[in-house]
Amino acid sequence: MITRPLDLASKLRPEPRNFGALFFVNAGLLGLFFSLFGSRFILAPGVEIDFQLPRVAGANSNARPPTHVITVTNSGQIFTGGGPRKLEELPAWLRDQVRGAAEPTLLMQVEARVPHSVVAKITGEAGKAGFVHVLYAAEEPGAQPGSSGR
Repeated sequence: MITRPLDLASKLRPEPRNFGALFFVNAGLLGLFFSLFGSRFILAPGVEIDFQLPRVAGANSNARPPTHVITVTNSGQIFTGGGPRKLEELPAWLRDQVRGAAEPTLLMQVEARVPHSVVAKITGEAGKAGFVHVLYAAEEPGAQPGSSGR
């Protein structure tokens, strides 16, 4: 029985002995492109590790399922489902999200150390955009951090 009728292995070029300079040029160009054209969806910064929601008695009493969720950190970063946003970009994003939602409900996960002026501004912009409900994520005082189902 003939197992290698065309003898293709003898017609291949031999493997290169070293990587040469082309390998290092390719690696350098990849690093350059990732640093210049990095996508905010792939290389976006994460939420801070010490992110803590405020503790409020009765935090789960008026819970309802949200249609949209944003996270606001103490450093001024606002994370939406589509990536990080600046405070100036948020009104346009909120208006776009209201379209097509039957009863738009916004859940704001606001870190405990965020100034109230920022929270009030976001709440006002959400109301202007057409959100029916604006909810604040909070934890019960006796609960373990992160156990409130947020």
